[in-house]
Amino acid sequence: MPELPEVETVRRGLAPVMEGARFRKVEVRRHDLRWRLPKDFAARLEGKTVTGLGRRAKYLLADLSSGDVLIMHLGMSGSFRMAQEDRETTPGAYHHERSKAEAHDHIVFHMSSGARVTFNDPRRFGCMKIVPRADLDREPLLRSLGPEPLGNAFGAELLAKACRGKKTSLKAALGDQRLVAGLGNIYVCEALNRARLSPRRLASTIADKMSRPNEKAERLADAIKAVLVEAIKAGGSSLRDHRRTDGTLGDFQHSFRVYDREGEPCPTRACKGRVRRIVQAGRSTFYCPVCQT
Repeated sequence: MPELPEVETVRRGLAPVMEGARFRKVEVRRHDLRWRLPKDFAARLEGKTVTGLGRRAKYLLADLSSGDVLIMHLGMSGSFRMAQEDRETTPGAYHHERSKAEAHDHIVFHMSSGARVTFNDPRRFGCMKIVPRADLDREPLLRSLGPEPLGNAFGAELLAKACRGKKTSLKAALGDQRLVAGLGNIYVCEALNRARLSPRRLASTIADKMSRPNEKAERLADAIKAVLVEAIKAGGSSLRDHRRTDGTLGDFQHSFRVYDREGEPCPTRACKGRVRRIVQAGRSTFYCPVCQT
């Protein structure tokens, strides 16, 4: 599933053709995505202008001139293709080829900018939903999400407070969207390695009894921000099916320190360990057992 950097890369690719543009026509070829689209889905979009295209965690949020917000999620295999002036591109950055089979083209936006934006999703785990902007804070998809890791409010103090007393592993805690929004398996592995913290470590060990952060929390908060900033700059990680808006693959996978590098030497200076793979909650975790403690 795409994580925060990949979704942000998609947002940046779609923004030039969607922001300030009007939905001239909306084709709904399948209503049954993760859940069924309402019958008036196209009618609520057609004629409306996208006044802004934002992101919350792994969700894309298109503000509409009607006062509604179009919420979009890529799910496991969803992607957007943009066609304009006989040139078609795919926003994002994925390793394996993204599906372009028309059988999986479920929704097509014809924008007044001249672009045709197609949502393709073979597995149909993606979703779209229209909600009033006034109700966004109460929207079930968003209301339980934790802070944005690149937001001004996020830091060691907030991270320590969220982890205090938790009996789960640090890896599991960081993957909880209620604690930090937008992180997933890849970037949790990478951040923990940079912070030299074991994924097996109890989450509660980065805070004292008063919820104050210790030095581990400081390192971890800094590592989370750094790895996300670098991944966004590189266009995301080309894993699974993700591609950028220009159709090229993201480059951050070439900068992975531990993810999918089982058996390779640890990249930490002076460390003689090798990257190990373990399974936590059904997901592969990559880390160095020597320097990550």
